[in-house]
Amino acid sequence: MSLEVKEKTEVRLVFLGAAGVGKTALISRFLQDTFEPKHRRTVEELHSKEYDIGGAKVTIHIMDTSGSYSFPAMRKLCIQNSDAFALVYAINDPESLEAVKSLRDEILAVKEDKFTPIVVVGNKTDRHGERAVSSEDVLSTVELDWNNSFLETSAKENNNVLEVFRELLQQANLPIRLSPALRRRRETFPKDGNKRPPMNKTNSCLIS
Repeated sequence: MSLEVKEKTEVRLVFLGAAGVGKTALISRFLQDTFEPKHRRTVEELHSKEYDIGGAKVTIHIMDTSGSYSFPAMRKLCIQNSDAFALVYAINDPESLEAVKSLRDEILAVKEDKFTPIVVVGNKTDRHGERAVSSEDVLSTVELDWNNSFLETSAKENNNVLEVFRELLQQANLPIRLSPALRRRRETFPKDGNKRPPMNKTNSCLIS
């Protein structure tokens, strides 16, 4: 008698960025396909959802973090225990882009790995009349200088939200056979022959 054992894969994603850039809105749009226009302050919130992809159970943990940066020890622990990072800024807030630069430096310092999966997300494209950050400038910096991926989104209009999660999951080294839909690589993303080492998985980035 043989028992069929399904592979179980866990991936931990973290959304970081200044307060009010739309981290919670992006996560809510992905998980519930909802949008709450009123900003709600977040301290730290972990969402987990299990998917059956190609016969394998894949659990995606998504950490929604505070934009106040009042908990550096908590943030460091979260970075250490996570697989891929979305660094979110608002296209109408140049200071939030500066926060992304600082957060990226912190992630690379904590992870000690220049190939750490990072997607920079310029949110609130629905506020195009208020744009204060050039997408071309950010694209050049992120993809050419940093060798990371870049997307602009609107949680309000549900524009490119799914693409952010696809890119994060792809970079987090999900087995290719599990998810053909997640293998798509954006044409503008730099081709790099270097392979990322396997990520260390842990059970939680919450302080217990």
